[in-house]
Amino acid sequence: MSKHIRSKPPEGHKEPHRQAHHAWYEDAIAIGIGTLMCSFSVALLTKLGLITGQTAGLGVLLSYITAWEFGLIFFVLNIPFYLLAWFRLGPIFTLKTFLAVAFVSVLMEIMPEMVNFNHLNPWFGAVLSGSLAGSGLLILFRHGASLGGIGVLALYIQERTGFRAGWFQLTVDGVIFSIALLVLDLPLVAFSLLGALITNLAIGMNHRKDRYIAR
Repeated sequence: MSKHIRSKPPEGHKEPHRQAHHAWYEDAIAIGIGTLMCSFSVALLTKLGLITGQTAGLGVLLSYITAWEFGLIFFVLNIPFYLLAWFRLGPIFTLKTFLAVAFVSVLMEIMPEMVNFNHLNPWFGAVLSGSLAGSGLLILFRHGASLGGIGVLALYIQERTGFRAGWFQLTVDGVIFSIALLVLDLPLVAFSLLGALITNLAIGMNHRKDRYIAR
């Protein structure tokens, strides 16, 4: 007979990575894979003229408005959140997050030279982008990292209150998409919402203390 084993984080723990014991090379590989998936997700969005949620969504929106490069905007937007990450989630988490954000910023600069699309259906692109982002973020979360910004705040709230990161991010996304209605056409916002919904459902259903066990 199988048993349902539940793990409980140690008393007084601060950093999310302490929930699972990963070797440094496992973290390095995970951050590489997670950031690659998230970067390709953004590449799909920008090809279609869509946005996403959280800090990345704000970065994409600003890149449309200002014509500045997303990678630079994304890196700068995350700077204020490193202080919160350092004091609330720990230095190791902050370092991993800084590296993940830096990797995404660099990848987004070189991605246009590596990938181009002759045709991309907006429905399929939104679903694929949302799936890639959700999977990539789950990998980062489970290895004690994030893509900064709202993700840092969401992880902190989940660690302290139990309120799931995915549901918190979905609330923030609602605000971002409301602003997007002033900038983008309604069909583009609808496609964007589909992708963001898939991302947050993936995180909300799978990033849970009572299910994820790694020792």
